[in-house]
Amino acid sequence: MELEDLELLSKDELIEVIGRLQGEAEPGVKLTFPGKATARRITRRVRPRVQRTIAKYGAGPDEERAKNVLIEGDNLQALATLYKERGNVDLILTDPPYNTGGDWRYNDKWDDDPNDPGIGDVVREDDRARHTKWMRFMYPRLLLMKQMLKPSGVLAICIDYRELFHLGQMLDELFGEQNRLAIINWQKITSPKNQDQGVSTATEYVLVYARDEDRVRTGKLPHSEKTASGYVNPDADPKGAWAPSDSTLMGAATHPGQVYGIQNPFTGKLHYPQRGRCWRNERAKMCAAVEEWGVKYEDRDLGDGLRPALVLKGARNPLTEDYANDPVVAKAQRVVRKRRDRGEWPRYFWRNDQRRQPGHGELRYKTYLAEVAGGVVPTTFWASDADFSPPPVGTVSWPHPESGTSEIGVKELNAVVGRGHGFDTVKPLQLMRKIITLWCPPSGLVVDPFAGSGTTGHAVLQLNAETGANRRFILVEQGRPEKGDSYAKTLTANRLQRVIDGQWADGKGVPLEGGYEFRTLTKQVDATALLAMEREEMVDTVIASYFDASRRRGSNLIRIHDSTYAYLVAHNADDEGFYLVWGGIGQNTDLTEDVYEACVSEGQKAELKPIYHIYSRFNLFTTSGVHWYQIPDRILADFGLDVRTESYTDEEQ
Repeated sequence: MELEDLELLSKDELIEVIGRLQGEAEPGVKLTFPGKATARRITRRVRPRVQRTIAKYGAGPDEERAKNVLIEGDNLQALATLYKERGNVDLILTDPPYNTGGDWRYNDKWDDDPNDPGIGDVVREDDRARHTKWMRFMYPRLLLMKQMLKPSGVLAICIDYRELFHLGQMLDELFGEQNRLAIINWQKITSPKNQDQGVSTATEYVLVYARDEDRVRTGKLPHSEKTASGYVNPDADPKGAWAPSDSTLMGAATHPGQVYGIQNPFTGKLHYPQRGRCWRNERAKMCAAVEEWGVKYEDRDLGDGLRPALVLKGARNPLTEDYANDPVVAKAQRVVRKRRDRGEWPRYFWRNDQRRQPGHGELRYKTYLAEVAGGVVPTTFWASDADFSPPPVGTVSWPHPESGTSEIGVKELNAVVGRGHGFDTVKPLQLMRKIITLWCPPSGLVVDPFAGSGTTGHAVLQLNAETGANRRFILVEQGRPEKGDSYAKTLTANRLQRVIDGQWADGKGVPLEGGYEFRTLTKQVDATALLAMEREEMVDTVIASYFDASRRRGSNLIRIHDSTYAYLVAHNADDEGFYLVWGGIGQNTDLTEDVYEACVSEGQKAELKPIYHIYSRFNLFTTSGVHWYQIPDRILADFGLDVRTESYTDEEQ
């Protein structure tokens, strides 16, 4: 590592470097691949870019456009440009290239200069270095994604079998294995492909990692009609509708004291947890639970090699004697049947699967709908929402009714923009909505650096409309510049515009409230480039770069489109005006008393508060109520650039 690079390192990176130098690096598996050191270094060398707004590719009123952004350009450069959002993102949900052999390009020059404008060559399936190229491509992007997240933020990244293990290793290293929240296995197709010679690949994956697992809050999913219909109240339980769920949990190896038989008082039969499982509560609680039926139990060693069983007090050995004709069992049957007929059954009950009432079946446990009133708790398998216990998310399988399929995703895209878009696989809205619901709060910010057809943005707009949420999104898409096809414009923006105005290709769209601003990345940001800007370019740069460190969330400026104003260009959510003193090269760029008075007049005309945020080259007039930002210093700082190292010449100094 170059010594001059040290001052550019983050605190965590400095600690890691010092640890390596002292030989005190953390133990454990270390990931190594050719070009890894370079991949880490280029995150500090990539330059932010000027963002030019192209109004015709955006949608919605100015207030709504200020909330969301679609950026056209390279996502590494875009992530560097979005410095003001670092530490402010709730969820990064993205779908990078899967390295299928033709779905992405790599430029070897990026290893030394991430700002090289070349688009690179297509990485073919027979390229022996394709896996290391993919890792060198992804590693710096993952580093910047992590920096974007809030301490409670979550990264959910889609992948298939080709790079699943490489991606998982990188994420384990960057985020820490302890911060892995889930490995979601979702069903992308419903039937096997005929051309497959071996096992048909029917699933893809979403790897979910937290910036800090202890600070993450996993949400609940809304009840579907199907789910709610699985909850009933046949016993008039005052706690309301319930569904039968498993009375056991995984953990026989760690909880051997909770593995034993319990006698069914309706039949006299002995029931055990299935292999590898144990009763969900300790013995004393289990005994008290089954005795709520009005019968007494006792501990008895039945010689089955397990802990003493809970059998009816005084009953015969149900393993070696005729329990069906046991008078103790017969008496217990009369007691529990009366208890069943009275209603309000205890929480643990012996389920009769045919009549859905207590009887001859296994011991079951009531899960009340009211206990998951905020929604359904995510579980280890979602094939049956009506039968679950709520363990941590962990490794999850989502069958196609729970996630949608790629075919459904394509149909959804066809409905909005029509056929001929060239996308054979599209993530379904249901999958993206589900992830957003789980890991982005209602007022949160979602970022998708590989936006593709814009499914993430569509999902955010849908959820906002349906639930009254106020989530925001930032999407980044480059498209296929080698073909002159920037589908950030022709597809992503087209889809979002149609979703917002309701002009679907199939004629069935309904307008959704919302909007977004379309920006394209142009030249690198540096002091010289800023000082050479024309006025409209500077307006775009000020609006794109500004953020209020005291507010962070929702600090985007609302653009003012009124050519009668000489200085007023935007306002914030508090109705404070932002004024730009910049006529371009050779024109006035200084704040003077006359300029200030003109700003006051324009603010009054726009009915804004008498607080004046003014950008200019120099400040030649000082008064109260003015927040002054020097060009280029403040803009460079808002892009995360160190003004001390951004040298420039100014003949006026």
